[in-house]
Amino acid sequence: MELYIIRHAQSTNNALGQDISRRVMDAPLTELGHRQAEIVAQHLASADFPEMIFRRLPQQSSEEHGSSAQAERLHYGLTHLYCSAMHRALQTSLPIARALGLRPEVWVDIHELGGIYMEEDGGYVGYPGFTRAEILAQFEDYHLPDTIREDGWWERSRGMEVEAEMIMRAVRVAEQVRTWAAQSDGSQRIGLVTHGLFASWLLKAIFNQLPGTDVYYNHYNTAITRLDFAPDGMVHLRYLNRIAHLPLDMISY
Repeated sequence: MELYIIRHAQSTNNALGQDISRRVMDAPLTELGHRQAEIVAQHLASADFPEMIFRRLPQQSSEEHGSSAQAERLHYGLTHLYCSAMHRALQTSLPIARALGLRPEVWVDIHELGGIYMEEDGGYVGYPGFTRAEILAQFEDYHLPDTIREDGWWERSRGMEVEAEMIMRAVRVAEQVRTWAAQSDGSQRIGLVTHGLFASWLLKAIFNQLPGTDVYYNHYNTAITRLDFAPDGMVHLRYLNRIAHLPLDMISY
């Protein structure tokens, strides 16, 4: 099974840099972000670069470099697409879904650190996030879990999620991915449209590097990381933070 971790495109909060005074609780994409999302969508639908390396390798076992079918495949061929319930991830996954002919599934657990909150009067105040109706009004074909309710998907009483809670989510997602891999016939190629901090913690959960904080796996906007899960349980990191699909003047963080 192949797992593709894709960071969302540039959001308005990303564009602020260190100026967090104008931060919004659930940032949408910028104009650049929309362009990045369209580019990564077309890249995922038609690019041949990521798999060309397998054609140049000597014949090796499936445990080392994937099956012969994978070696001949010159595109990503995603079979499943998941995204977080945050606005920027929903928007990023939309052109990807259209380009690949997939129905995205919202996976609440892959949201960014903190949830939906704002800093107010020296504390953190939680907000509900999009309601079920609000998501379906903009993203009508998305599959939503029951945890996304008509009063929103984030529990306001939680305020801002702390890092320990995010680590627990990363562990849950890593366990689910490993379960899928164990049940896979090898044809599954799963895309996760998620967030920078969560993506780093997810990789550490998969690599059994928790709870350390001395390693950070960087992802630029729409960067792609690929992991292959072998039948014997081995995990192969094929590439990290790949942004070859973006022109230099469109790379952002």
